[in-house]
Amino acid sequence: MEVSRIRVLRGPNLWSRHTAIEAIVACTEAERSISTLPGFEDRLRALFPEIGLIQADSHDAQSSMAHALEYAALGLQAQAGCPVTFSRTTATVEEGVFQVVVEYSEEEVGCLALKLAQALLDAALHNTAFDVAAALAKLRETDEDVRLGPSTGAIVQAAVARGIPYRRLTSGSLVQFGWGSKQRRIQAAEMDTTSAIAESIAQDKELTKVLLEAAGVPVPKGRPVDDVEDAWSAACEVGLPVVVKPQDGNQGKGVTVNIDTREQLERAYRAAAEVSSNILVERYLPGHDYRLLVVGSKLAAAARREPPLVVGDGVHTVRQLVEQVNSDPRRGEGHATSLTKIRFDDIALARLAEQAMHAESVPAKGQRVILRNNANLSTGGTATDVTDDVHPDVALRAVAAAQMIGLDIAGVDVICDSVLRPLEEQNGGIVEVNAAPGLRMHLSPSFGKGRAVGEAIISTMYPNADDGRIPVIAVTGTNGKTTTVRLITHLLRSSGLGVGMTNTDGVYVNGRQTDSGDCSGPRSARNVLMHPDVDAAVFETARGGLLREGLAFDRCQVAVVTNIGMGDHLGLNYITTLDDLAVLKRVIVQNVSPDGMAVLNAADPTVAAMADNCPGAVTFFAADRHHPVMATHRAQKQRVVYVENRSIVCEQGATRFELPLCDVPLTRNGSISFQVDNAMASVAAVWALGFAQATIARGLASFLNDADNAPGRFNVLDYRGATLIADYGHNPDAMLALVKAVEAMPAKRRAVVISGAGDRRDEDIRQQTEILGDAFDEILLYQDACQRGRADGEVIGLLRQGLVGARRCTRVDEVRGEFLAIDTALERLQAGDLCLILVDQVEDALSHIAARVKAG
Repeated sequence: MEVSRIRVLRGPNLWSRHTAIEAIVACTEAERSISTLPGFEDRLRALFPEIGLIQADSHDAQSSMAHALEYAALGLQAQAGCPVTFSRTTATVEEGVFQVVVEYSEEEVGCLALKLAQALLDAALHNTAFDVAAALAKLRETDEDVRLGPSTGAIVQAAVARGIPYRRLTSGSLVQFGWGSKQRRIQAAEMDTTSAIAESIAQDKELTKVLLEAAGVPVPKGRPVDDVEDAWSAACEVGLPVVVKPQDGNQGKGVTVNIDTREQLERAYRAAAEVSSNILVERYLPGHDYRLLVVGSKLAAAARREPPLVVGDGVHTVRQLVEQVNSDPRRGEGHATSLTKIRFDDIALARLAEQAMHAESVPAKGQRVILRNNANLSTGGTATDVTDDVHPDVALRAVAAAQMIGLDIAGVDVICDSVLRPLEEQNGGIVEVNAAPGLRMHLSPSFGKGRAVGEAIISTMYPNADDGRIPVIAVTGTNGKTTTVRLITHLLRSSGLGVGMTNTDGVYVNGRQTDSGDCSGPRSARNVLMHPDVDAAVFETARGGLLREGLAFDRCQVAVVTNIGMGDHLGLNYITTLDDLAVLKRVIVQNVSPDGMAVLNAADPTVAAMADNCPGAVTFFAADRHHPVMATHRAQKQRVVYVENRSIVCEQGATRFELPLCDVPLTRNGSISFQVDNAMASVAAVWALGFAQATIARGLASFLNDADNAPGRFNVLDYRGATLIADYGHNPDAMLALVKAVEAMPAKRRAVVISGAGDRRDEDIRQQTEILGDAFDEILLYQDACQRGRADGEVIGLLRQGLVGARRCTRVDEVRGEFLAIDTALERLQAGDLCLILVDQVEDALSHIAARVKAG
């Protein structure tokens, strides 16, 4: 078995809406049915019993080694605790070659699972050892390393529940919510509106105390110290017991509390000095340690924290008791789990010594043995939810503290006997205000009810049920995609929206090009969705990007499918038929928002059939309103767009408005039928967004079909009395549409300049000149700058084959190079002639043509 071309599908894709790993798997003849491999299945189940029953999707198909790989990769992830359920194996047109698709929750884990699955199958095949336990441990370790921590994860989960899209910007906890101008960002439990100044203040414990005291918030007395002697002096000034802590620390690192001897203070000073050179001594406030979580202007949760401790049973040593507590599956290293393992280190041993105990001491039954003075979860402490107990005055003090520092999310540490009474009544106080607080103790407290703090944060970032989405319009099809994308973009911008657009020419934000080349894939779309100036996004969605990576978005507001035709890279990546192509192209329709719209070409049966796959509503467009699909849709009072009395008509039930084609320059008064189709699709798309007739009409009238607005899309120029047309058509369906448009234009003699893309099928390349040979008098053939895998002259040869038996063409010439071919055609033109130039290097060719036209 050979595994090749592994792809990571990061969005909705050909196979499912899940993120997935796709691999091409080639099986030997013997491996095409694992039932013929002696003992293989038995050995595989002995190694990995949880793999389940391996079976092909079709009842009459044999389960191959590729199917075994699918089940192993999915099963390993599932046993490692990953929430994955989807997988699929499909035979390709190549004998013994399969496409294996397996869902993943974390990309690195999915790729590792596929690799480990290969090793597992190899071990079963050759009867060698394979350590499943070690493999699962590695998967769990990788998953824990790369997945979001509990705090960030809770916020993300709350966003997903609200339908708010998100994207991890780093491998850490920096996350973007929403798209374009509606985007917001968090770094762990810290919002993008929190200033660096506020965070800096929160890290400075002394400055925090000064500001809180100025605001009338009760705080413990204390001051910064320079050395141990100064620390003892400060302790005597404020009165023992005291707390020693780093002035700029976090997570309880270096903090020692309840110090009442010089020896303890010296030890605490050394611990704090390991964390920071700035040390603070404060009066110790007796009472319980509480953490109050403030989000925005409200108290979201509260917890009472207990220091790490064990309870004696009269049998086990302290060390053994710690090991028992740490065996709790809820406890782990770091912050990935709801609780952290108790650290049995020098600080713990010192705390034991203060209790006249050591590691091997056996505490009496029921005796509480404290292992640290501070109660931070990060050092092994526990938490009990007390949210419902917090007195309103205590909550107000916490909110005031967070706002005084300037934090949108704050962990306010309070020491008092009880949160049931105001702090002033019990000599309690606020000892710290923390930026980016951990949420674990509130999400999964050791005791009590978990609180929906992730939802509280999301509701503060996105009030009033806002989902953070901007309108996304996805456009696909064989021909007309780029023109439709450009026209929709123009219509949106005409209404005053900031618009991001991707197509085969580049990426554009509000008319400014930010990237060049073919940008019709998901990477470019993601970049647009990250741009803060974008109020709406229009994406040309090509087959290549869909196959390589899936969609850049989870759903769109509008999906437009212009047509499905031959020559659209058929034969590549196992897309061999029009039906295959339709299944791929309809991915954008399948991922329309439930309140969104699919805009489908009713005159194309393959496209019209996609309506059944749309979760939202459907607008059909076609020139003929009497087309059966159109007539049925109209009768059901659904949206249709058609042509009548030389106007584009938009109709739904009693609603109807007209847009005269004479006011749509793109269509040349309605004479270019494929541009009429593009205009109808574009109008339907913006109508779906609620645009009014006047706004649409204004945008259509101002869109000129020139090299600036639609480069290489039927750009018409005058050259010495002859008509020049520059177009990027490159498949048989495009040739048919161009011929129909050209035949509607007067000309004494017609010439065409053409090359062919090498990555098309032979029959598609030949068919282009078969069509053109019946409509043009002269044909100039030239070779593309890039042959895309073809031998020198091979494409030209195929184009010549297509001209055999041409009914109209009387002259065929070959010219070396695109620009020379253009110059040759222009030199032959006479007034009244027409020349269609099918450009390859669009931008450079159009610039060359423009220069020749200008020179006359």
